[in-house]
Parts: sequence; C-alpha cells; structure tokens
Amino acid sequence: MRTFILMVIDFFYRPFAKLMPLQTFRYLACGGGNTALDIFLYFVCYNFVLHQQTVYLPFITIGAHIAALFMSLAVTFPTGFLLSKYIVFSESNLRGRVQLMRYFMLVGICICLNYGFMKLFVEQFHIFPTIAKVLTTIFVVGFSYLTQKKFTFKVKAPVE
Repeated sequence: MRTFILMVIDFFYRPFAKLMPLQTFRYLACGGGNTALDIFLYFVCYNFVLHQQTVYLPFITIGAHIAALFMSLAVTFPTGFLLSKYIVFSESNLRGRVQLMRYFMLVGICICLNYGFMKLFVEQFHIFPTIAKVLTTIFVVGFSYLTQKKFTFKVKAPVE
C-alpha cells in the first residue's frame, strides 16, 4: 500500500518539482487527503449523526460543533499518524513509540487550537460551523507541518 501511495503522489509531484521539495508536496497530499476526510466526517457527524443538537453527557454538555470535532478526530488521528510516519517523514530515525508520543502531544495542541478557533469563530463571530472548521484548519495545518518536521518526525544526527 505504501508503495502505491508513494507512486501516485510522486507522479503528481512532477509539475510542482520546481516550486517545493518532495517532502512538502507529500505532506500537502497526505495532509490534504486526511484534512478532506476530517472535514467530510465533521460535516456528516455534525449534520447527520448529531443533527446539530447539543450532546448531554452525565457530567458535561458539549455543543454539536465541538462533539463533531472529536468524532472526526477518532478516525483522522490514526490515519494522519500512519501517513506521516510511512509516507511523509519515513526517513525519521526516531523510535516509533517516540514518534507516536510526540504525535499525540502535537495532536493535543492541535485539538486545543481547533477548540479555541472553533469556539471563537462559531460562538463569537457567528460563522457557520463547517466554514469555521475550514478556517480553523488553515491555521492549524501550518503549525502542524512545522512541528512534525522539526520535532515529531525529525531525523536525529548519528552519534559518532
């Protein structure tokens, strides 16, 4: 599967070769696909699973726009990690469990950013939730790429 995904992504890279490095293109392709999946799942969860209704749990009440955020994350967390580890940053020589823990921390920060931006855009600026999710994604993706490249999947210099 990895070979097939790389073959497809690398085929479409040729026209962009002078504009960006291959790794950046792979990140955009994988991240873009995972983000599209996230937005699609968010839309389905918000509109058809939750019916735009508040979720009442025993100890907390969660707005549908926030609950849908966590529901879509349950799918896109593992797919994002696997795409990053095996497709985008495969040259990283960090142990898999270190990468997973760092990725988990990064996702935690991204959840906080998503939560904060969604609260701001939906509740303060009164932007429709799906559009707010797209705007939020733009901010979070830039932060995520830099963090993954420089921290989560970095390449450790060999010890001499």
